[in-house]
Amino acid sequence: MAETAGIKQIAVNRQARHEYFVEETLEAGIELFGTEVKSLRAGGLNLKDSWCDFEKGELFVRQMHISPYEKGNIFNKDPIRPRKLLLHRRELNRLYGLVKQQGLTIIPLRVYFKRSLVKVELGLCRGKKLYDKRADAAKRDAKRDIERAMRNRG
Repeated sequence: MAETAGIKQIAVNRQARHEYFVEETLEAGIELFGTEVKSLRAGGLNLKDSWCDFEKGELFVRQMHISPYEKGNIFNKDPIRPRKLLLHRRELNRLYGLVKQQGLTIIPLRVYFKRSLVKVELGLCRGKKLYDKRADAAKRDAKRDIERAMRNRG
């Protein structure tokens, strides 16, 4: 209970769990401007097709669309600009090694407010093949059928 106190979810990347096996998750801060935070409070975020990449030893999230703030003027930034993720150096080095050696991908899974700070949950992911997606869909359908039968039975 104490862990979820003060957390308000902004957006979830549901497609990521369909497209990838999530091997590990970690939390990172994100570098934003004031109008971007105001837009997030209004719910103007799209995580679909977003991904993370290393550039000059830093980790950036790409293709994360934050809608321009309605009441902002010249202070609004480009909606899909690369945004720097805030991690400790040892975490960055470990992630860089895993991405380069094992061929994993870093995908933002969800964005949320933790007290007043914006946090990103990153997933260290491995891509699924088509037959993996079919197997997951079959399991999900079987589970749904069992739940439906249990509801209708009683």
